[in-house]
Amino acid sequence: MIQDIAPHRYRNEYNPKPPEKDSIMLCYDGHQVLLEKKGEEIRFPTFAELEKENDGIYENYTYLFEIDGKCFYLGEHIRYAQLSTFQMEHTEAFRQAKPLYLAFAGITGFQLYNWYRSRKFCGVCGRPMVHDKKERMMRCEYCGQMEFPKICPAVIIGVTDGNRLLMSKYAGRDYKKYALIAGFAEIGETIEETVQREVMEEVGLKVKNLRYYKSQPWSFSDTLLFGFFAELDGSAEITLDEEELALAEWFEREEIPVTEKHISLTNEMILAFKEGKV
Repeated sequence: MIQDIAPHRYRNEYNPKPPEKDSIMLCYDGHQVLLEKKGEEIRFPTFAELEKENDGIYENYTYLFEIDGKCFYLGEHIRYAQLSTFQMEHTEAFRQAKPLYLAFAGITGFQLYNWYRSRKFCGVCGRPMVHDKKERMMRCEYCGQMEFPKICPAVIIGVTDGNRLLMSKYAGRDYKKYALIAGFAEIGETIEETVQREVMEEVGLKVKNLRYYKSQPWSFSDTLLFGFFAELDGSAEITLDEEELALAEWFEREEIPVTEKHISLTNEMILAFKEGKV
């Protein structure tokens, strides 16, 4: 999965040290990110490459994280005209990009970019927020409001019926491949209750014997995913929520139409069932 970058080591401690010339700058504009792309291979610009066009780049920065001791920073209003091989690409490129550790860095930086740009003003009193010096936190100096990075818990559910797996496709989304039932946790419910509610809401089925599989940080949607397998409890007749799903259908293990390895928990779970590992 996208976070499995070993032997590279990701360190997310908030340690806002000054950048060096070979430190990496992540520059976003909406869903666009500045990078050099050759096939699936990507590269981000360094401070040394950007310094000629950007005065004060070593004084004004937002520290993000480290990978293998190299620091990554967030850039705003960065000029890059002289970097002829770099261009803005959609962040969806990180789904297929190589090396994997840079794809992970890029999408994790994108999650932090979205959080920082939505926390410029205090939600309580409306005054400007400032960066805290000790923690990854935005703070209001007037009323004391503190804001930490947003993480939304959600579930991925592999609903099984003996040798069959329930697979679905989303309605109204660009992603057209097969997926599993999924949804966000609501206020006041446990993750296990989220599993049962989402399956009932999306396909009208009851489930039992929930088995936790694995979790995954999914920065494309600020999400922490919890993967579960659950057995069908009762009727297998599907009642489709057409606002959420374009289709949902049962597949015998041997007929599951998913073959490729992928960066997502969803695909790993589908392949784990297909290969008889769960």
